[in-house]
Amino acid sequence: MQIAISGNIGAGKTELTKLLSRHYGYRAVFGPSEENPYLNSFYEDMRRWSFNMMVHSLWANAKQLMELRDSGESFIRDRSLYDDAAIFAPNLQSMNLMNTRDLATYTHMFETVCALLPKPDLMIYVRGDVPTLIRHIQKRGREYESGIRLDYLTNLNNRYEHWASEYEGKMLVVDTDELDFVENREHLGVIINKIDSIFNSLFGGDDE
Repeated sequence: MQIAISGNIGAGKTELTKLLSRHYGYRAVFGPSEENPYLNSFYEDMRRWSFNMMVHSLWANAKQLMELRDSGESFIRDRSLYDDAAIFAPNLQSMNLMNTRDLATYTHMFETVCALLPKPDLMIYVRGDVPTLIRHIQKRGREYESGIRLDYLTNLNNRYEHWASEYEGKMLVVDTDELDFVENREHLGVIINKIDSIFNSLFGGDDE
């Protein structure tokens, strides 16, 4: 079983990954984004470092997912492989922070890697309005996120909404403006019940 949790910066993906992992007993996996050596440089000068940051992210995520595939473990992963290619890379290009040539090169690399890896059994999209995202970002206080531009965050949100509307596969949308799954266990229960229903439809009552 492979579950991926997608959503904008500050949506609550990490917390939901931890909570669902504890509930289902699946391995919690966190994308290696914070280990990206280009991340700080990217937030300081997005135009200069966007391509380097995205290529490193693709390599690190693909390596991790291949190792998970080979392990045969059931897991819940904070962020999917598709986020970068469907959301972040084209957003950088549209903001003139990545040129068309670099985007085309990155996209070809992504398509090659993606063909080698299985699609998640379930995609969970954690949605949040920009004020909610900003509040979460400020609360966790990551230094490298302090320079995130409001227009950057807003454009990402719009692209996530479009991507989710066209996603081909099993997807559960979690609205973090309405469901405070961190502080309210009843709200978490609502999400778990929805996941269980999806599991039942996929596996005929067997959630393993």
